[in-house]
Amino acid sequence: MVLGTDSRVLTLAFARMADALGNSFLIIVLPLYIASGQVSLTGLVGTELLGFTLQTETLIGLVLSLFGLLNSFGQPFTGRLSDRTGRRRAFVLTGLILFAVGSAAYPFLSSYWTVLAARAFQGLGAAFTIPATIALVNDYAGSDAERGGNFGVFNTFRLIGFGFGPIIAGVVVTGGLAANEVVTYRIAGTAVSGFTAAFAVAVLGAVVSFLLVWALIQDPPVDAEAGKDLSIAVMDPDGRGLDSVFVLGVGTFMMATTIALFATLEGPIRMRLDESTLFFSVQFAAVVIANVVFQVPIGRASDRFGRRPFVVAGFAVLVPSVFAQGLVTDPWLMLLARFVQGIAVALVFAPSLALAGDLAGTRGSGTTLSVLTMAFGLGVAVGPLASGVLYNLGSFSTPFTAGAVLALVALVLTYSQVEETLDVGNESSRPSPQD
Repeated sequence: MVLGTDSRVLTLAFARMADALGNSFLIIVLPLYIASGQVSLTGLVGTELLGFTLQTETLIGLVLSLFGLLNSFGQPFTGRLSDRTGRRRAFVLTGLILFAVGSAAYPFLSSYWTVLAARAFQGLGAAFTIPATIALVNDYAGSDAERGGNFGVFNTFRLIGFGFGPIIAGVVVTGGLAANEVVTYRIAGTAVSGFTAAFAVAVLGAVVSFLLVWALIQDPPVDAEAGKDLSIAVMDPDGRGLDSVFVLGVGTFMMATTIALFATLEGPIRMRLDESTLFFSVQFAAVVIANVVFQVPIGRASDRFGRRPFVVAGFAVLVPSVFAQGLVTDPWLMLLARFVQGIAVALVFAPSLALAGDLAGTRGSGTTLSVLTMAFGLGVAVGPLASGVLYNLGSFSTPFTAGAVLALVALVLTYSQVEETLDVGNESSRPSPQD
C-alpha cells in the first residue's frame, strides 16, 4: 500500500495519466492540424450532405466525435470479452498499441479520409484499454471499504493527464505560451514541425503506459462465473424498479454531456464575457481542477458514509452550476460556476464507479463498469454536437438550460432508483458481492 492505495492501482493510475495526456494532446492538435492545410480537404468543404453544407469545422467535429463514438459503443463488447477470458492485461496492452500506431501515423497522412481512419483506429484502441483498466482497478481495490478511495486516486491521475495535456500541447505546437505560429524544431540537424513533435509526445504517452502495465501488472484470478451473462440489465433483478448500474450509466451520460457543452461555444462565450483565450482556457480547465482536488477525499468518504448520498448530492449541485453558465455575464462568475460543476462531477463519478464495482459480482467487472465508462465517453462525444445545434436553434443560454434539465432528470432517477450498497450503520461495510 502506498498513500493508502494499492500499488497496482497507482501503477494503473500513472499509466492512465500518461495515456490520457497523449489523447488530450490530440484533442487540441488535430483540429489545428486539419485546418492548417497539411491535410487535403479537396472535394469535401462546401459539399452538400443531407441538406447541410460541409465546412472545415464540421469535418473536424466528425474526427473528434468518431473517436468517442467508437470508443463508447465498443466498450461493452471488449468489457465482456475481458470478463470471459480474464485477460485484462492483454486488452490494455492491445489498446495502447493501437493508440500508439494511430498517433505515429498522423505525420505521414495527407488526406482527410486517412486521418479519419487513424482516429477511428485509436477509438477502437481506447475501447480495448478503458474497460479493462477500470476492471483491473476494481479487481485490485480490495473490500468495499477501500473501493471508493482507490477509484478516487485512479480518477485523479487520469484527470491530471487529461487536464494538463492541452496546455502542454499548445506549448509543444507553438514553442511557447505567447506564440501563435506552429514552430519548427531542429533535432539532430533535421527540421521537425510542432505538429510532428506533438504527435511524438502522444506516442510517448502510450509507450510509457504500455511499459508500466507490461512490467508491473498481472491478471487477477479468473472468476469462472464472470462474463457468462452478457446482457446489460435495465430492470432491477429483485423487481424494485430500474437497475442501479443502468441508472448510473444514464446519469453519467447526462453529466458528461453537460461537461462537453462548453468547448463548442468558445467564440460566443469570449464575446459575451469579453475575455481572453487564456481566461477561457482556465474556465474550461476548472472542471478538471476541481475533480483533481476533490476526487480522492470524496471517494474515501464514500467508503465510510455510503455511495448514494454523494451521487445524489452531485447531481443536485450539477443542476444550478450548469444552468448558471447560461446566465452569467462576468468571467469570474463563469469560472466559479465551472469550478462548482467540477465539484459536482467529483461527487458523482468516483462513488458511482465504486457502487457499480460493489454490484459487479458475477456480472463481471469489465461488463458492469463499462456501462459507466461507455456512458461518459458517449456524453463527451455528443455534448459538443448538441451544444452547437441548440445554440443555433435558440440563444446563448439554450445549451446550458438543456444541460440543467438533463442534470435534473439524472437527479430524479438517481434519488428514486439507485440503491445503497454499503451497510453504513456498521463500522465496516457488508461483504462485497464478489466475495
